[in-house]
This record gives sequence, C-alpha cells and structure tokens, in this order.
Amino acid sequence: MRTKIPDVVIRRLVTYLRILTDIEAGPDDYISSAEIGDLAAVNSAQVRKDLALFGEFGKQGVGYPVLGLRRELIEILGADRQMNIAILGVGELGTALARYLTTRKEATPNYRFVVKGLFDVDPGKVGTLVEGVPVRHIDDLEEVTASADIKIGVITVPAQNAQDVVNYAVSKGIKGFLNFAPVRIKAPPGVRIQNSDVTSDLQELGFYL
Repeated sequence: MRTKIPDVVIRRLVTYLRILTDIEAGPDDYISSAEIGDLAAVNSAQVRKDLALFGEFGKQGVGYPVLGLRRELIEILGADRQMNIAILGVGELGTALARYLTTRKEATPNYRFVVKGLFDVDPGKVGTLVEGVPVRHIDDLEEVTASADIKIGVITVPAQNAQDVVNYAVSKGIKGFLNFAPVRIKAPPGVRIQNSDVTSDLQELGFYL
C-alpha cells in the first residue's frame, strides 16, 4: 500500500503528526479537521481525505482524538522505529549534517534518526572523528551497513560522484537515500531517492520575491 500513496500525502501526514505531537492533550481531548488544517495550511476537506486513506479515526461532529490520532499516525509513518544513517561524503555539508543530527539525538533521546557511519575516500578525513563518530573509508560501507543496520544513506558528495556512490551503496544493501548533490540520481526498483537541492529551492523562492 505504501507505494500507492502519493508523496504529497505522506508529507502532509508528517506535518499532521508534528502538529499533534506539539499539542498537550489528555485522553478526552479532540481536534477537528479544520483546526488541523489551519495549523497545516491546508483545508479541512484535504485533512479528512488524507486520513481517510488509512481508516476512520474521527467522530462526525466531534473530531479526532488527539492521542489516538497521534498513535495512528506514528504507526502509519513508522515514526516509532529508529532509522540508522550513513553520511556518504564528509565535506562541509556532510560534517554539518553529522553534527546537527548527533546533537539533536543527544538533546532529544527519542529522536529517531541516528548517525551510525561517516564515509569518505580522502585520506586526510578517514580516521578522524565528527561528534565522536569515526570517518571510515567507503570500502568499509558493507561491514558497517550490516553491523549497524543502516537504513538511509545521505549523499553529500560532488555531483559528478553522486551516481557512482549511490550505485555502490545500493550494492551494499542501502535502500533509501537523501540526496543533497545537485543532480538527479537513477535508482533501481525498490530503492527510494529523496532529493534536497538547496540552491534550486532558493532559486524557486527568489522567483516570488
């Protein structure tokens, strides 16, 4: 079923969960689709339509139980599972991401995204530490992927190297990637690529200003 749900719906569900997580609520507290929509910047009909794809969670005229809907969204999104991450490319961006994610985990113990490996080919970086995590040679990726159960590879290498790095990581068992390289990556069936191009996002924003 996961593959049949549009990406935009999943993004909205993540937003709904963040909203519900920020609300202090008891077992008898409800929230309406209109209230969720206002906080998520979508209309109430869209909220109801999104949630109806996964079941009936609310009561007509009353709304959704805050705690109950929060639990349902956590289960739907798998948000209670720890996701171990390998950062592939320990330049300025890779280092900054490693520091951010590691610091976030230290500040919020239940934060689910955990950096378990840092990889590079630069002899000057291999063997160093970033927030206590050793930088290893990319040749060690298979060993770490297996021992640390790596689920996500974060691509922070130059554009010309990104496809080769993803191909190599896929061959070592990684099936999901967050790609920061300014290039579109081709992936085989069953492998998920999420692109994040800061420059393109800024250019798009600049168009409206």
